[in-house]
Amino acid sequence: MLPLRRRSISSLPDATRHALAGGVVIGALALTLLALLVPVNAFGARSPVPAAGALPGDDGAGTLSTPYGPLTAQDRDFVRKVRLAGLWELPAGRQAQQRASRESVRIAGEHLVEGHTELDRRVIEVGQALGLDLPNQPSEQQQGWLTELDRAQGDLYERRFIQLLRQAHGKVFALVALVRAQTRNSMVRALATDANATVLDHMTVLEDSGLVDFDALADATPPTGSGSPAAPSAPSTVPQTK
Repeated sequence: MLPLRRRSISSLPDATRHALAGGVVIGALALTLLALLVPVNAFGARSPVPAAGALPGDDGAGTLSTPYGPLTAQDRDFVRKVRLAGLWELPAGRQAQQRASRESVRIAGEHLVEGHTELDRRVIEVGQALGLDLPNQPSEQQQGWLTELDRAQGDLYERRFIQLLRQAHGKVFALVALVRAQTRNSMVRALATDANATVLDHMTVLEDSGLVDFDALADATPPTGSGSPAAPSAPSTVPQTK
């Protein structure tokens, strides 16, 4: 048998070389189109470990599809923070109703209880509809605030109650507005609308007490990703008025 002779592409006729080159180009275009059509999440819809550099509140699951529209990490973080807010603001409001001597502080506590009772009911409904795991107890930081209020007495208690709650609502108010403007999930949008009205009402009655230190609010430490605002940077004791 005679040995086979290899022929270089340059030795082929022009028509054959043009056909081969065209086939290579068409193949490359086909592979590119296939890569564009196949969704990235087809190779792993969820990742149990957040990606490197993930923002605070990002659970690493990306955007999920639901019957109510896309559910982003920001959406999920918002729903959980609404639940966390009620877990410490409800008991704080009940305490103010019982302990405050100023009528304005008792009224603020009443608004907190009424508003967060309804908002908590709504957030549980939303969590169940979207399949979200919601917290069932305050964060460590929030529990610290409740403990601080437990120990405070008299005028100090009332001022600390007003300051902590006004700071908390001021921080969450910005998040509510952001989520309401950006979310494409109808359940989250409705919750944000309800939360907006509730938070605005609570901010108003807290300010009506006349005890808010707005200078301290401006100097407060930003949120640390715990689901609620960080404790104020001012000392934990407030001088009593004479």
